[in-house]
Amino acid sequence: MKTALLVIDMQNDYLYEKRKSRFTYNTVELTAAVNMLIHRYADSGSDVIYIRHIIQNLPTNRLLFGYSIAGTEGAELYAGLDIVSEHIFDKLLGDALTNKELLAMVREKGYDELHICGLDEFGCVTSTALGAAKRGITAKIVRSGTVSVFPEKKQKKGREKLAEAGVEYI
Repeated sequence: MKTALLVIDMQNDYLYEKRKSRFTYNTVELTAAVNMLIHRYADSGSDVIYIRHIIQNLPTNRLLFGYSIAGTEGAELYAGLDIVSEHIFDKLLGDALTNKELLAMVREKGYDELHICGLDEFGCVTSTALGAAKRGITAKIVRSGTVSVFPEKKQKKGREKLAEAGVEYI
């Protein structure tokens, strides 16, 4: 089976010490778990693909969002993240597969499954998994490398949508 690991939004603005207070992820634990997955997949011959969420660098976006702004240090992949491939893609929307180059690579390489980890389980991870399912691509969320800061109500709704779409947790 041909599998790729998608590492979603493991960026400075969500993980480093200068992040906004709402991003309460445990950086040390999450990064260790994701790095373990990165090496496990790479060592088994699977591609590891990194995704960065990028928001246009406009005054309104800097005020409204203030994170993942194009061209800023915060938008870069987190320094503690192990980079084992040159497969790095940017996305403007939650679903990473809206990036045409990424989707073309996924189709060209003929992956049987995309395994997804990173941030946020009920944000861009779920959006990407649902986007894969919509496109007929099998996606599975790697529970050990994914966390969320969203409230339980949103998590429950996300899990229901994932189950309806046939997305599994591994």
